[in-house]
Amino acid sequence: MSTATRSPIGAPRPRRSWTPPGPCGTATFDLVVRPVDIDALDDDVPNTLVTCSSGDPRITYELLNHIQPGDLLRATGTPTQPSTPGEPVRLTVDGLEVLDIALVPVLREMVLDRYGDYVVILDADTDTVPVFTAHGAWVGIADNADAIATLIDIHERVTGGDA
Repeated sequence: MSTATRSPIGAPRPRRSWTPPGPCGTATFDLVVRPVDIDALDDDVPNTLVTCSSGDPRITYELLNHIQPGDLLRATGTPTQPSTPGEPVRLTVDGLEVLDIALVPVLREMVLDRYGDYVVILDADTDTVPVFTAHGAWVGIADNADAIATLIDIHERVTGGDA
């Protein structure tokens, strides 16, 4: 069953926990869902946070390279039942469309950095560093920033240098 969210969705926020989020090659991120009539509501109306995952390298590529905080998105996918009662439903995203871009870039809590054909996500709250190819394919998690080059070197030896 595939469903599209009907309300505008704020830009993705990468999850703070970088334990591999599922099967190898799966990216996990949070989307902030805001009501369509946000301007007519009180300022203290809470947003809804939807935990999402995707194994599609094209979606990971878009998240890493093109989507900015505040962008208006449409996410389509399959809701999955939580494994533990009381946990929120997760959305396995198979489609992500930018409906409108944010006018002013919002400062990030995390930093994306390029290592040639690779993209890493540096987060001050954790030592581990997720590594992807520039095309969005999952490479792995470096234990710390000093281990990034070693992880990339291993990936290139295993894949024959194809990022």
